[in-house]
Amino acid sequence: MTVADDEPDAREMTLRWRRAVTETKAVLEMASATWSQHSCPGTSECCQLATTKREPWLWPSEWKIVQERLARDRRPPPPPRADGGCPLLDAAGKRCTIYESRPFGCRTYFCHRITGPAQQPVQKTNALLERIAKTNIAADPQAEPRCLTDWLSR
Repeated sequence: MTVADDEPDAREMTLRWRRAVTETKAVLEMASATWSQHSCPGTSECCQLATTKREPWLWPSEWKIVQERLARDRRPPPPPRADGGCPLLDAAGKRCTIYESRPFGCRTYFCHRITGPAQQPVQKTNALLERIAKTNIAADPQAEPRCLTDWLSR
């Protein structure tokens, strides 16, 4: 960044986003650990976006993690599914194809079939989500979350 210009240059923005992605990956691991005493039967009911009318909202750093995964798998962002399921599900609509790289909302959303302690870790979850938000705002004050299908359609 130059003294005369308060706007960060492209190199600075790249570094900011690298830091944001690194921090977000750490937060995603913490989210998984926070919910580790709870389990999901793996029915993929929560991934049926047209049915649930709920889809995950991703901050830009989360989307960058999804993009990294798709690039590593050498595949483009998938088109919408005819059945209304998450486009990131496998062809059968049963398994997430980016499970290890899944967004925060997919790690912390559980349906009525959840098993585990009666009390869910709401405070810890909220603190982690706030950390992702702050990380993104630090990288770009204009950053905001978007729903998964918006990111995929870009």
